[in-house]
Amino acid sequence: MSLVTIGQDLTLEHVHLVAHQGAVVALDSEAAARIARCRRFIEERLDAGETMYGVNTGIGEFSEVRLDEEEVRAFQRYLVYNHAAGIGEPMPIPVVRAAMLLRAQVQSHGHSACRLEITQTLMAMLNKGVTPVVCSKGSVGASGDLAPMSQIALLMMGEGEAFYQGERLPGAEALRRAGIEAPGLEARDGLATINGSNVLTAIGCLLAYETERWIKQAEIGAAMSLEALRANMKPYDERLHTLRGFQGAVTSARNLRRLMAGSDLLSGVEPVRVQDAYSMRSTPQVIGAARDQLRWTRAQLEIEINGVGDNPIFLPDAHEILTGANFQGTPVSLPIDTLGAAITMVSVLSERRLNRLTNPALSAGLPPFLSKRAGFFSGMMLSQYTADMQIVEQRILSAPAFIQSIPAAADQEDFVSMGMNSALKSQQILDNAMGVLGIELMAAAQALDLRSYQPGRGVQTAKAKIREHVDFLEIDRPLYNDHNAMKALVKSQAILDAVEAEIGALDIY
Repeated sequence: MSLVTIGQDLTLEHVHLVAHQGAVVALDSEAAARIARCRRFIEERLDAGETMYGVNTGIGEFSEVRLDEEEVRAFQRYLVYNHAAGIGEPMPIPVVRAAMLLRAQVQSHGHSACRLEITQTLMAMLNKGVTPVVCSKGSVGASGDLAPMSQIALLMMGEGEAFYQGERLPGAEALRRAGIEAPGLEARDGLATINGSNVLTAIGCLLAYETERWIKQAEIGAAMSLEALRANMKPYDERLHTLRGFQGAVTSARNLRRLMAGSDLLSGVEPVRVQDAYSMRSTPQVIGAARDQLRWTRAQLEIEINGVGDNPIFLPDAHEILTGANFQGTPVSLPIDTLGAAITMVSVLSERRLNRLTNPALSAGLPPFLSKRAGFFSGMMLSQYTADMQIVEQRILSAPAFIQSIPAAADQEDFVSMGMNSALKSQQILDNAMGVLGIELMAAAQALDLRSYQPGRGVQTAKAKIREHVDFLEIDRPLYNDHNAMKALVKSQAILDAVEAEIGALDIY
């Protein structure tokens, strides 16, 4: 089983391993020493009677309220109670696991001043499969994801709820069955557990990881449609895109040519038009632009997951405490949000190629709606309806959330990122994109079966994999089963796996 070490640099791949594959987590020994050193620093300051925000003061609008010694510990409990104020269905288990990993990683830097037991408990829950029940909505993405992270923090007191071995249990019972002792919350522990944008970042990490694989499948779908539409292959020459200079377009063109290598359209056996429509010949530029945006999203997310997203931040070596806004979600909510819009853009292009496949005026000789008996049969006419509905939903969801701040906490928190909205809607955009792409792949396979020339090796492999799950549409049948099967096939990445086994790995960037 894979091992992920908290306290060393993490990547999206590490987050995916812990979230989805149950990788074991361990704490770097130097990180453990950093956490312990920072804790000694704060305890010395408390003993000296120093006022420290969020330790012996209230938070937000109540930051000027000084707590006495007896109130300090109780305050952590009430802080978590007050902020565990979400709503909605539980978040998926992989998202919560990723959020716990990222919070432990923040603490590993030794600037959060929590006890080592807090980090160790997060790790024990990950390693033993105890996943807090966390409502999907309630965070505004600053001061971090307070509402969802507070539901995780409830487990530190043996409260809340958790999933364990397939059951939803009271937190105390889940911990008992897993053999984990709740550490309780002492000074600073509560805020050090909840005060960061870890949940929206967790969603963003898993989203970006999946999008990297979806975008390669989008190129497979594009290659299949381009072949079926008798595309002129010159627009996919890598040299054309190198001259302009955008790396994403260069990568996309390279992948398309590899997928279509061996095609009769490349050899000149089949005649092609002098110039195709934008939805065909602009494919490398459009998918390439999405690739470039995705590269930036990955970079921003990996900065965040390896940085100190907390407040205040304790500097034991300098004997200082800095207050600021490192919990602010905007540096990651903006790239997550725009990634959703980029996915929508690629889906729109996919639907436009679907339109050309099914429209006899645009399909270079294919039968209307890809049916051999058009008029008596309607073929894939209604498949476009289904794709279009999902596209419109994607467009609605692509409106940016990062400009939608609503002031909170008596205007103390008067600009917030709304990053959870960015994350949740971008998730839905990608889910729709799986369905739209599945329909294009299905239509392209149908169209290729109606052609007599030979497509490229990669395209042939993709079509063969599709035919294992969806039959050729000889006569009309209810298509919802086919649509759902294709969406599931895209999600499974089985087409991508088969193609890469045949022609080698496609490039991501």
